[in-house]
Amino acid sequence: MEIGLTTFVETTPDVHTGKVKTHAERIREVVEEIVLADEVGLDVYGVGEHHRKDYACSTPAVLLSAAASRTKNIRLTSAVTVLSSDDPVRVFQEFSTVDAISNGRAEIMAGRGSFIESFPLFGYDLKDYDELFDEKLDLLLKLRENEVITWEGKHRASINNRGVYPRPVQEPLPVWIASGGTPQSVVRAGVLGLPLVLAIIGGSPLQFAPLVQLYYKAAKQAGHDISKLTVASHSHGFVGDTTEVAIDKFFPPTQYAMNIIGRERGWGQYTRDTFDHARSLEGALYVGDVKTVAEKIIFLRKNVGITRFMLHCPVGSMPHEDVMRSIELLGKEVAPIVREEVAKWETNN
Repeated sequence: MEIGLTTFVETTPDVHTGKVKTHAERIREVVEEIVLADEVGLDVYGVGEHHRKDYACSTPAVLLSAAASRTKNIRLTSAVTVLSSDDPVRVFQEFSTVDAISNGRAEIMAGRGSFIESFPLFGYDLKDYDELFDEKLDLLLKLRENEVITWEGKHRASINNRGVYPRPVQEPLPVWIASGGTPQSVVRAGVLGLPLVLAIIGGSPLQFAPLVQLYYKAAKQAGHDISKLTVASHSHGFVGDTTEVAIDKFFPPTQYAMNIIGRERGWGQYTRDTFDHARSLEGALYVGDVKTVAEKIIFLRKNVGITRFMLHCPVGSMPHEDVMRSIELLGKEVAPIVREEVAKWETNN
């Protein structure tokens, strides 16, 4: 059972002071957070790509490269790369570079992107949303399989017998399919034999269990060895010294950030009742003390089949020292409990 973190490098106002960190300040903080995550024994850290004022990172590979030179063991991934509006050749080259600096610890999470600012920014039409992803994923996978490539598509210039460099340390460079939970994306990942990451940020995680089974079924039918496949979750949360402290620190900035997105997308208000319901055992929010968060991750592993858990922290802007404390508790206390219990459970099953 792998345990790690994700961030969108948020720069929303501090709910108590109104202060907004600069993009540069927040980016430097995230590098420190990745270094700490490595030191406390976490397995993976993911950085999201956005192209808007309230998220500071538009180029995860650059930020991950900075962390790669200061870490030893932790895997470094995008979370996600908005592949539909990017150039797969550059994505491959950038993450091959991260792979070189980290000596084989880079990964790519490829997704369509639930935020759409990158499409008009880079001159893409949203009506081609699905077609763009399919075509660019095809090119990305061919790039990792072939040093010299000939390729032709609709939305990018053709490539005629050209080499693409540098080559990664890992063969092949890991590429994950990131999904919000649609059967189509889950089946695609299975058919391609690619690891799957599910954004489990609302409702009950138990609703994702049939999707995990669908993924393995599609992979098996396509002839892949399902014992080698991994399913991850990306879920909001925060570990505190006590559950009360965790709630007090995490709820206000989370409510602020979720209501910004909610107004943009026509969701209802994010309330304390919403928050408290999601903190229940079968809810999608991992907020509490060490014991509470560990129990929920174990529940997710046993009932949904997740083999990698990534805690998304924070959701809205929080003091850097609070985020660092959460990372410390996750790595030093939560992860050992989860790994020990999951190992026992797997042995008995």
